[in-house]
Amino acid sequence: MLVLAIVLISLALVFYTLGVWAERRSGELHWWHVAAFGVGLTADISGTSVMALIANSGATTIDKSSWLTQVMAITGGLALVLMALHLVWAAVTMVRNRAEEKRSFHRFSIVVWAIWLIPYFTGMVAAML
Repeated sequence: MLVLAIVLISLALVFYTLGVWAERRSGELHWWHVAAFGVGLTADISGTSVMALIANSGATTIDKSSWLTQVMAITGGLALVLMALHLVWAAVTMVRNRAEEKRSFHRFSIVVWAIWLIPYFTGMVAAML
């Protein structure tokens, strides 16, 4: 199950990064960026669920009380909420079809992506220690 969790979280990184940086480079939000955000969020929720199953089964050597694990849990929860809000806001922006909103959307995207990286890397480091 650990391999599945790693693959899902890695897919979340790939799709979310692709959506965020492609949007930034193109200078305007497009529907395929919204789709990449959705796939990234789905992969992240799925990977997080698998990791929770592993943690609750006791089949892990990671110290649940370590400060890295606590940072990962708190920022991971925050990141999932922000990613969901980001996806909804992206869809609303596309439906409203206002050029200025579509051009400036990347500012929020990069902030959410940067916050998402915190639990990604703290989880990786915690697993290696």
